Amino acid sequence: MGFVVIGLSACAQTVSLEPAESAADPACADIIVSLPVVLPSDADNQDIRQTDAQATAAWGSPASILLRCGIPPQGPTTLPCITINGIDWVEDDSNKPSYRYVTYGRVPTTEVIIDSSVVSGTSTLVDLGPVISKIPQTNKCLGAEDTLNIPTDAPSAG
Repeated sequence: MGFVVIGLSACAQTVSLEPAESAADPACADIIVSLPVVLPSDADNQDIRQTDAQATAAWGSPASILLRCGIPPQGPTTLPCITINGIDWVEDDSNKPSYRYVTYGRVPTTEVIIDSSVVSGTSTLVDLGPVISKIPQTNKCLGAEDTLNIPTDAPSAG
């Protein structure tokens, strides 16, 4: 997954993360400087934290939301793709209750990991949407129904 969180304690101020391979992309800088300082939560608000890697962000103490810009673009996948406020996200729930969301069709690509036991994934992605939308979408997620191109006026067999 690429995220490494090392030795966080209650008094730690900096969240240790690894930068993505395209973290130096200027579009990532546009995202990072525009991120919300607070992400609302059903429990306590999640305040932004300092990180030690370029094009990364974290919220909450302990960190319950991690963001990394500049990861390799998502290729074809069988993982579900959800669209929230016009942004396609590929959802990976293999590490529940932590969910990994990766933007689809936007380069540089952004990854968000959310601890769903602390915050709502949908609400977090809605709140991050205006910032993520700064990167233009060039492709959209397709479902199985999108790949079937069967004309409705085709003659029936027989």
